[in-house]
Amino acid sequence: MISTQVRYIPSDNPSIPAFALQITHMVDSCMIWASPTELLEGEVEKAPLSGSLCRDWSCAMPPKAGTTNTATTSIFRTSNSDTSIPMAQRLARRFGKQVFLSIDMQSYAGKPEVLLALEKGILHTLKAVLE
Repeated sequence: MISTQVRYIPSDNPSIPAFALQITHMVDSCMIWASPTELLEGEVEKAPLSGSLCRDWSCAMPPKAGTTNTATTSIFRTSNSDTSIPMAQRLARRFGKQVFLSIDMQSYAGKPEVLLALEKGILHTLKAVLE
């Protein structure tokens, strides 16, 4: 069964934005689009309509039994973005599923504290979605 949902990740730090996630859960794989949003939680369903899927998009396969290596490839990226590759690897390894990850960070791409908050939000949300 395939399901798609849009989730809101609030921020408790004024220097870190809230995030919108669109998660498409398929058999043994997840496609995740993530972006900072200025929308309120009740309006988060509109966030993917104004975002860009192909700003920084990667695919990672979970490791085979007995290994820790994840196969990852960039599907599309702009010249100054490669954030989705290592994050997709970590997510695929953690959840044992193929992960397609698109990160639409624009002006936040070089800020590690924002990326860390995003990854923590994705982990927390995926745990809830996959249960």
